Amino acid sequence: MKRNLIALAAMAVALLAVGVPVFAHHSFSAEFDSKQQVELQGFVTKVEWTNPHVWFYINVKDPETGRMTNWGFEMGPPHGLQAQGWQRETMKLGDEVRVNGSRAKNGSNKVNARNVILVKTGKKMGTASSEGDPNQQ
Repeated sequence: MKRNLIALAAMAVALLAVGVPVFAHHSFSAEFDSKQQVELQGFVTKVEWTNPHVWFYINVKDPETGRMTNWGFEMGPPHGLQAQGWQRETMKLGDEVRVNGSRAKNGSNKVNARNVILVKTGKKMGTASSEGDPNQQ
């Protein structure tokens, strides 16, 4: 009986060890390209204030076609944003924002945000980006 429990515990530990890398946090360079800088402006459609990253989404209007496209922006963790003056209520649905950052390597409509400007107030906010200081790259 004791041998069976030890074997079962060993299997559980082995399964956990195999499964942990699946949930590992990605690095900036694994998903985003610092050479593909974008600046977009639009209206906030969704804010996800969660760990490990806060995400927000905006509708961006193509000036040539008038077509709306939804873009997702990754910021740092909630505690990192709070240290830079953010609160959950800083950005609300419907707010107009201008964002610059690094586009996803796969060409999808995802960006690692570096700065957010709240258009109504003109306030520029840092994003606790995982990119680090772009001037040192």
